[in-house]
This record gives sequence, C-alpha cells and structure tokens, in this order.
Amino acid sequence: MNIDFDKNKDGLVPAIIQDALTKNVLMLGYMNQEAFDKTKTSGLVTFFSRTKNRLWTKGEESGNVLNLVNMKLDCDSDTLLISVNPKGPTCHKGSDTCWNVTNEQSFGFISKLENTITSRIENADTQKSYVASLFAKGINKVAQKVGEEAVEVVIEAKDDNDKLFLEESADLLFHYLMLLQAKGFKLKHVVNILKGRDR
Repeated sequence: MNIDFDKNKDGLVPAIIQDALTKNVLMLGYMNQEAFDKTKTSGLVTFFSRTKNRLWTKGEESGNVLNLVNMKLDCDSDTLLISVNPKGPTCHKGSDTCWNVTNEQSFGFISKLENTITSRIENADTQKSYVASLFAKGINKVAQKVGEEAVEVVIEAKDDNDKLFLEESADLLFHYLMLLQAKGFKLKHVVNILKGRDR
C-alpha cells in the first residue's frame, strides 16, 4: 500500500473508521507512517494524536479498542478507509459513534419497511391501515397469511411469469416481516442466527 504521507506538510493522512459489520462510520482520525505500521502489526487501530503529539492507540485507557479488519487506500493515495470490529463505544463521550448515532445494522429499504410496519401497528388505525387491520385479527391470522403467500410463491416459481413470481415474493417478504414483529422480533434477529451458522 503506497500511501502519500508527504501530501500534507504534517505527514498525516485522514483515516475514516467504519464498522466492518454495520458499515456505519464511527470516527475520523489521522495517521502517520508510524501509526499505520503499528496498526498493521498490532491489529489495533492506532492514530497520531495531534493534541497529545504522539501515537495513540484507540482504547488504550478506556479499553474500547478498534480491532482491525482491513484497510483500503483511496484513489488519490492520501485517505484510508479502515474497517474495524469495535469493542464498546467509539466516541470518548460514550456514544457508539462520534456523530452520536447508534451503531446498528441497517438493511436499507427493508429497515425502512420494518419501521413503517412498527408505526402502523402502534397507530392501530384499522380503517386506514392494512397492517393494523391484520394485526388486530391476531397472530394466527398473520401466520396464516405468511403461509398463503409462501404457497403462492411456490406456485409462481413453477410457472414462467417472472413478474408474478417477484410480486408474490415481495408479498411473502412483507408478511414475513409482519410475522416477525408479531412475535416480537425483527430481521436482525434472523440475520444474527444466519451469521452464527456462517463457517
């Protein structure tokens, strides 16, 4: 990795710290050659602290270290993207990130959909919301709907209409997300089990 430490007069390059699992940005620090080398050899992210004017391994006092997963160099060779497994909160003020954002895994649009389902359940407007009306009928009805949608996916999988297959797949996923919430869970709980099976 050919890092251009000479680009800035102080010999430092920005190091963006990203959670390897959640992909959330945790903090920004600065590295010189020595900090980079120590990070590689120790497996713990080490910066050059401009305030302390010395090398500083994140978590050296708090124990909230950043375990190195990998490092990437940007196209101009003057900025690092460092993937880590954090141990504890990253910010010195006690929050998960230096932007005071909870470091939770997001599944993009699926997470947005889960939040919409939660909102509809909490508002319980059975006249305007399909989700609320189905939940009002109880978990057995929600589970039955998942079963119906699963059968429809299987039927469409045997035919040649890809559009219908995808539409039924979307219906199944939507109702499955509802069933998870009816049981008090979200998709992240299922993902965690799958991760545990990954060998």
